[in-house]
Amino acid sequence: LDLSAHETREKKVIYLVTDMAGVRARISVILGHLHRTAARPSPVLCTVASRRDSSTSSAAGDAWWAKHSRVQVLDSEMSYFDSDPGADKTTVIFLHGNPTSSFLWRNIVPLVQPHARCIAPDLIGMGRSGKNPSGSYRFVDHYRYLSAFLDKVNVPSQLTLVIHDWGSGLGFHWSHQNPARVQGIVFMEGLVGVMKSWDNFPEVSKKVFQAMRSDAGEEMVLKKNFFVERLLPMAIMRTLSEDEMAAYREPFLEPGESRRPTLTWPREIPIKSDGPQDVVDIVEGYVEWLTTTNNIPKLFVNAKPGFFSSANKIVSERWPNVKTVTVKGLHFIQEDSPQEIGQAIAEFVKEM
Repeated sequence: LDLSAHETREKKVIYLVTDMAGVRARISVILGHLHRTAARPSPVLCTVASRRDSSTSSAAGDAWWAKHSRVQVLDSEMSYFDSDPGADKTTVIFLHGNPTSSFLWRNIVPLVQPHARCIAPDLIGMGRSGKNPSGSYRFVDHYRYLSAFLDKVNVPSQLTLVIHDWGSGLGFHWSHQNPARVQGIVFMEGLVGVMKSWDNFPEVSKKVFQAMRSDAGEEMVLKKNFFVERLLPMAIMRTLSEDEMAAYREPFLEPGESRRPTLTWPREIPIKSDGPQDVVDIVEGYVEWLTTTNNIPKLFVNAKPGFFSSANKIVSERWPNVKTVTVKGLHFIQEDSPQEIGQAIAEFVKEM
């Protein structure tokens, strides 16, 4: 990804421009397929809908969520894994993004658990967490519930964050707002800048994401479960088992509002020319902070070939106190390289 700098009166803002040939090609090929098939009924979706009452459970999902607790957070509940409830020791918070859940971390947490207390929540409206009664799942809504969750579960004064996708935006923002509480940050395939304009999108991906930010998004996502059925499996190098797919489908089986979080997230992508302005401001703020913060160790898990790792790498090279490890994977790299990611996090925690 190319970078261009824009000077404001008070700060330099880095914009991401999707022009690197390799990244453009990967995104265009995948999203081209998604765009062509989005309007067609999905055989998988039809199968799921017809057998939802009998064959949609997941053994792997049930095994993971059986280890979870629930806690009242604001006007809802959140589901979370906690390896050592209440323990006052090194604590690592694992944050997922769209359209996943804490299930994404199931093969990584066991590798870190011998060295730290591990907490992995399901974001509000996702995984087995409750819904937001207001029905809103904007960035600021997720952040409000996440902040309240961290205040509720009796964690130590300092935390290490392991963050991915939109979980990275939430985690970076929380770190920016609570710098004295951050012991370290591990990030991968993250949100590390603001897109300058739609002109910086490859043509095919531009059409897909603009469609999701229009009325067509309701058809693509609320009816056809676009992110789970299309984007998720195509952004993983290996093929997920049907049991694993069932775990990812579970929160969004019912067409309609149950899928609202997965539609709202792409509408929150910060684009300087198109907003949403509050998210643009949040991302610009934490990127500027990360560029000048050298007392917090950071680990960047670089994905090869990755989706956004090229941009992450360029931006993170401008940040102080960053180490890099490289693993194989596309976007949901936890499904392709859990052993390598878990070991890297464990080493990072031990060094701190």
